Amino acid sequence: MMSKKGLGDIWVYLSASPLLWLAATLVAYLVGVRIYTRTNRNPFANPVALAALFLVILLVVTDTPYPTYFNGAQFIHFLLGPATVALAVPLWRHRADVRRGALPLAIAMVAGSITAAASAVFVAHVLGADRETVLSLAPKSVTTPIAMGISESIGGIPSLTAAMVMVTGIIGAVFGPLLLRWLKIRDDRAKGLSMGMAAHGVGTAISYTMSPLAGSFAGIAMALNGLITALLVPLLLALLL
Repeated sequence: MMSKKGLGDIWVYLSASPLLWLAATLVAYLVGVRIYTRTNRNPFANPVALAALFLVILLVVTDTPYPTYFNGAQFIHFLLGPATVALAVPLWRHRADVRRGALPLAIAMVAGSITAAASAVFVAHVLGADRETVLSLAPKSVTTPIAMGISESIGGIPSLTAAMVMVTGIIGAVFGPLLLRWLKIRDDRAKGLSMGMAAHGVGTAISYTMSPLAGSFAGIAMALNGLITALLVPLLLALLL
């Protein structure tokens, strides 16, 4: 039987390998997806939330610093960029639907972007958050690569923004479908638009489980929301702060 010291030596060796944390991230997500499927797609069993929980527990139990984990998982972070650019694909495929509903779509997107940013800034300001924190929260409803870029350009803390983007996405993915059912919204375009706007990437993934059309419109909403937020947030902050 291997001694505890032997197991410890093996763990030290494995934990130094970037592939370990990449594999751990993928396994955690696959386990989350399995649980999500087994629970009949229960919103409270969101695979992204479960994967994040599993990884946090693993890092705490093994006393692994975040930079060590990120050194292995950064390949997934790198893929966020190409994935964001790929959002142009559903926009192109459904360009006819977008053209037909261009005016209401534009109004909804602008209203949603302003509401998301303004509400975060207002609440944080009222609760006494410092300026850096307030600026970091402004782009929380935008997909991570864009949100971090906006945060850095306006003087926020990109790492804090990334964390809040994840929290916002998970909350939106968990409670969004429940709210849509409660409001009796049946149009897949409206469902996707709402989820993509409020919960960006995580919401888009959940929208694809509703229907391909809902997923496509969620991707469109996420892409356009990033563009609109990048343009409007500096102006909005100038007015509010």
